Amino acid sequence: MAFDYGKKRVGIAVTDPSQIIATALDTVETKLIFPFISAYVAKENVEAFVVGMPYNFGHQENEVMKFVVQFINELGNKFPTIPIHKIDERFTSKMATAVILQSGVNRKDRQNKATVDKVSASILLQSYMEMRSNKPF
Repeated sequence: MAFDYGKKRVGIAVTDPSQIIATALDTVETKLIFPFISAYVAKENVEAFVVGMPYNFGHQENEVMKFVVQFINELGNKFPTIPIHKIDERFTSKMATAVILQSGVNRKDRQNKATVDKVSASILLQSYMEMRSNKPF
């Protein structure tokens, strides 16, 4: 389960049981994220959380980072048995916008930031799965 965390909303993505394809799941208001995660974890098997880290160029932290770190800490406290993996999220919003544009979605939906957030989360999760599968044994 992957998260593109923002101060207003969180994009969420999940993968199939075989962990081959990441899929955009939903976008949830930030203040409602933990009840959403709790309900999802109660009914689905979640092996790990992947959280996008909003670094600037030069791998420096930006103003959103402190909120992401708080989210990660609370995620770890509420779900201590589920590992958390951090992944650089630079360029995911631009990539998500390009993917949405190429998919033929209408203009209104392309401009919907909630759509961009959940597609960004799916890009994060897909990137994580590809990185993990490319590691030597």
